[in-house]
Amino acid sequence: MDRFLARLIDGVGFGIVYGIIYGILGAIFLSGFYNSRGELFVFYLFLQVFSVAVYIGYNAWFESNKGATIGKQIMKLKVIGPDGESNPTLQQAAIRSSFQALGLISIVPIVGPFLGTIAFIGAVIFIAVTINNDTVSRQGWHDKLAGGTTVLKIG
Repeated sequence: MDRFLARLIDGVGFGIVYGIIYGILGAIFLSGFYNSRGELFVFYLFLQVFSVAVYIGYNAWFESNKGATIGKQIMKLKVIGPDGESNPTLQQAAIRSSFQALGLISIVPIVGPFLGTIAFIGAVIFIAVTINNDTVSRQGWHDKLAGGTTVLKIG
């Protein structure tokens, strides 16, 4: 539950960042009240790519340098690397968050937003199930993919 709340806190904070990215890219790519399909496609393409890059970068930087994102710090959680002591490397932390790239599916015209949402929800459910099923180390598939990172309660 703590991991879910930490992710929720990070998600709310990212919602603010997403709004800022949306505004900046909208000012660059959208010409007015009515926009062509091409303008909208390019806008959403850049929006998704920047958003995914920022979110993965946020998670990777905070987890590799601080051991936890802001949400995890609030919930008193810490991500440790496969060695069981140090923070994960930047690469391990980025791999751990790579499921966020499923958001890029949403740039596919017509069916993309639906498929992207389904893929992301499926990944989150799979993470929750694998965490729940691993009663010893509480590692999700994304932790194992990253070489064996672990999230610990520190407070």
